[in-house]
Amino acid sequence: MDDISLHHQYRAMAFLGEALDEQDGATPFSPRCNKDLIEETLFERHRDLFTGLDLVFFDTTSIYFEGAGGKTTGRFGHTKDNRPDLHQMVAGALLDNNGRPICSEMWPGNTTDVKTLLPVVARLQGRFNIKKFCIVADRGMISAETIAKLEHPDVNMSYIFGVRMRKLKEVRGEVFADTAPYQEVYPESDLLKDPSPLAVKEVVIEGRRYMLCQNSRQARKDRATREKMIADLTERIKSNPKGLIGNSGYARYLKVNTDSMSINQDKIEEEAQFDGKWVLRTNMKELSSEEVALKYKELWQVEQVFRDIKSVFETRPVFHKQDETIRGHVFCSFLALILRKELDQRLEQTGLQFEWEDIKHDLKALQEITVEESERTLAIRTASVGTCGKVFQAVRVAMPPSIRTV
Repeated sequence: MDDISLHHQYRAMAFLGEALDEQDGATPFSPRCNKDLIEETLFERHRDLFTGLDLVFFDTTSIYFEGAGGKTTGRFGHTKDNRPDLHQMVAGALLDNNGRPICSEMWPGNTTDVKTLLPVVARLQGRFNIKKFCIVADRGMISAETIAKLEHPDVNMSYIFGVRMRKLKEVRGEVFADTAPYQEVYPESDLLKDPSPLAVKEVVIEGRRYMLCQNSRQARKDRATREKMIADLTERIKSNPKGLIGNSGYARYLKVNTDSMSINQDKIEEEAQFDGKWVLRTNMKELSSEEVALKYKELWQVEQVFRDIKSVFETRPVFHKQDETIRGHVFCSFLALILRKELDQRLEQTGLQFEWEDIKHDLKALQEITVEESERTLAIRTASVGTCGKVFQAVRVAMPPSIRTV
């Protein structure tokens, strides 16, 4: 490492993001790169673990740049980081049903989520030779066109999607109007280790399969939040109604007349029906309504991936000016995620579970210094503290001796 300069590292990073000569299987938004070959090699290495692959979780996030963000990658778009003033890119991640990262995807920052799903599905089938699986994605991925193409006989792809329940008339009307009782999956509990309360019921409309899910604890929280907002809004209408103009948080509960403002009671009643609820749509017939809801809840794994990429692995800030270096930079975070997941799994196999910060702190404290004495050169290792020794055992790496001759 002493002979490797910073520019060598940047060149290596750029190599990861360089486009291949052969572009068969590239998405419409980004080229096929060297990093794709690495992902495919890693997949083949764990092929025996993927033979039962039945679910693929997919989600996206935005990553902003401190500069222009390359020739094609950096674009203004819908930011998930609340930085509309900066160019950004869109990064996607796919995980298997065991939470193992499969691959990463990257697109220009003005690419909408709803346009990415179909190319990703086609690319996943081609790259990893997986012809049949179920894609699990959030409501931002769904559209009538997407569902129609997934259900086309030539594709026939299984899916579990979140639904924009406030925007779809069929959901607001017929699904929420269903009077069948809920099936309790998890009851309420005061124990922190217990799962969140969950009740589910299935509603089928002309062959379209919906799951109406409810969390009673979240319903109470939503109701209390709304009641507090209405109370605050009532006082503001009395004291300073002009100050409410342009306030998007209160706008949906306001009824504005020519010369007055009042509380929109109809809107309050409409919003109340959504308290603690979410709606899923699936074409999978082999899973029960309870199984569909529980599989969808596992989508939090991908959300955790993006939190780790942005914070734990310090992906931001991104200053690179070339598209290939940007792609290599983000892919390095994805590689770090793969290593982190592998370490977690090996610790779990040995019955251990440590906080990531503790692992980093203890490994960083493990040092080796070189001492010259009586024409001999000795390497002296510091003491193994905290989680350090257990981590070495879990990954089956021998701890260096306390003193060794160099």
